[in-house]
Amino acid sequence: MALSIILTLLPIALIVVLMTWRRMAADVSGTAGWILALVIAVIFFNTSLEVGLRASLAGIISSFPVSLMVLTSILQITFMESTGAIKRIVVFVKTLAPADKAVQIMLLNVGAGTLLVSIGATPVSILPPILAALGYSTFVAVALPAIGFDALCTFALLGAPLVAFSDLTGTPLIESAQVFAKFLPIISPLIGFGMLWIVGKYKLMREGFVPCLLAGLTNGGMAVAMSYTPFLKNGVVLTGVVSGFVTILVMLLYLKLLGRPVIDRTILTKEDLSVEKGMSLSKALSPWLILIAALFFINYFPPLKDLLFTRYAMPVYVIPGQKIVTRMIWNAYTWVLISTIVAALWLRPSGDMVKFTLGKWLKRALRPTFSAAIFFAIAFVMNNSGLQNLGGGVYKIVDQNSNMIWVLAHASALAFGSAYPFISSFLGLFGGFVTGSEASTIAMFTKYHILTSQMLKVNALVVTAVTAIGGGLASVISPAKLQNAAATIDALGIESEVIKTAFIISIIMTFVAGIIAVLFAQII
Repeated sequence: MALSIILTLLPIALIVVLMTWRRMAADVSGTAGWILALVIAVIFFNTSLEVGLRASLAGIISSFPVSLMVLTSILQITFMESTGAIKRIVVFVKTLAPADKAVQIMLLNVGAGTLLVSIGATPVSILPPILAALGYSTFVAVALPAIGFDALCTFALLGAPLVAFSDLTGTPLIESAQVFAKFLPIISPLIGFGMLWIVGKYKLMREGFVPCLLAGLTNGGMAVAMSYTPFLKNGVVLTGVVSGFVTILVMLLYLKLLGRPVIDRTILTKEDLSVEKGMSLSKALSPWLILIAALFFINYFPPLKDLLFTRYAMPVYVIPGQKIVTRMIWNAYTWVLISTIVAALWLRPSGDMVKFTLGKWLKRALRPTFSAAIFFAIAFVMNNSGLQNLGGGVYKIVDQNSNMIWVLAHASALAFGSAYPFISSFLGLFGGFVTGSEASTIAMFTKYHILTSQMLKVNALVVTAVTAIGGGLASVISPAKLQNAAATIDALGIESEVIKTAFIISIIMTFVAGIIAVLFAQII
C-alpha cells in the first residue's frame, strides 16, 4: 500500500519540483507529469496503454469549457488591445472613485476585477498599470489585482470552473453554484480586508471597514442570490458578471451618499484625453456587451437554453460507458468567438490590426490552452487507472487497489478522518499553486474527494467545493499570475516579495474556508 501511495503521488511531486526548483512553465511541467502518470498507470496499476491514451483524450475533451475558453478569451482581449478598445476602457476606469482609497481598492479590484475575469479578461494584465497610474506602489499594483477576484474565481471565464465542477461531479449547475455560495459571503469580505492590510495595514482596515464590508457582502451575496433566486438561477454561469457589476454600483452609490466625487477627470493625461476622443466607451465595450447580452438571452430564454443545453448536448464516448457532455454550442467559448467577430462591425479593424491580433493571439494562447488541458488529462489517467477492457465494449475497474485515486482516497480516509474536509481546503491551495487554475484543481481532485468522502460519510460536494475555493485563493501566490502582473508595469522581481506577504493572507483565508467546510460537510 505504501508503494502504491508513493507512486500515485509521484507525478504531482514531479510537477511541483519542476515548477519550483527548475522554474519550468506549467505546460512543460504538466506534460512531464502526464507522461509519468501514464507510465506509472501502465506499469504499476495494471492499465493498458490504450486505456491510458483514451483517458488522456477524454480529459482533454472534458477540459474544453476551460481550455477553449482560455483560447477564445485571449483572442478577444488581444483583438480589443489591437483596436485600442482596452486603452479606452482603461482611461475610463482610471477616473473612478479618486477621493476614497478604500472604495477605490474595492471598486477596481473586487468589482472590476471580478467582472473582468468573469468575461475572460485578465485583471493581472489590465489593472496593475491603472493602479500604478493612480499612485500605488509597484508592490500593491501587483498584489491587489491577483487577490481581488479570488472569492468568485469559480465563476471566472463565464463560469468555466463551475461547469467543470458540475460535469465531473454529475451535479446540476444550479445545485453546484449553491454549494459554492455557502462560502462566499464570508470569504469575499476577508479578501477585501486582506487587500486593505496590504495597502495600509490596520489603519486602512479601520478606515475602510464599511466599504470593505459592503463590497464583500455584495460580491458574495450576489452569488447567493444568483444561485437561489428562482428568476435568476438559470443564469448562474453569469454570476461573476452580475456580482462584479453590482459591487461597482454599490461602491459608487456609497460615494454618492457620502457626497464624495465619483469621477475625477483631472487625473487624465493628454494621451488619455486623445484616446478618449478617438473612441466612445460603448464602442470599446462592444465585444463584452454583445457577449453578455447573448449569454443572458441564451440562459434566460427557456426554449433556447433547452435546445442548446439539453437537446444539443453533443455527448461523446471516448471511453465506452463514460459520457462526456460537450454542449459546444451552449458553452461560453463559442459565444466569445461570435461576439468578437460581430464586434468587428463597430470596431472596424484594419488589415494590419487583424494580422497583429492573430499573430499575437497564437503566440499568447497556445501554451495556456494546452496547460489547462494537460492537467485534465493527468486527472483522467489517474481516475481511470486499473480500468480493464472486459470485451464487448465493457470497461470496468476489477480491483480497486489497482486504481490510483482509490488508493489515495483510502489512505486519506485513514490518515485524516473527520479532519478531512478541513485538510481539503489546503489541498486546493496546493493544487492551485501547482496548476495555476481552479478548474485544473477541480479536475485533479474531484474523484479523489468523492471516494474519500464516501468512505468518511461526509458531503462530497462541499469537500470538492472547498478544494476549488482553495485553488482560487492560490491566485495571489501563483508565480505565473504575479509575473504577468509585474511584467505589465516593468516590475519583474517584485513577485517574490508579493508572495511572502500574500502567503500569510492566503493561509488565513484557506483556514477559514476549511472551517466552513467542516461545518457544512456533515450535512449529506
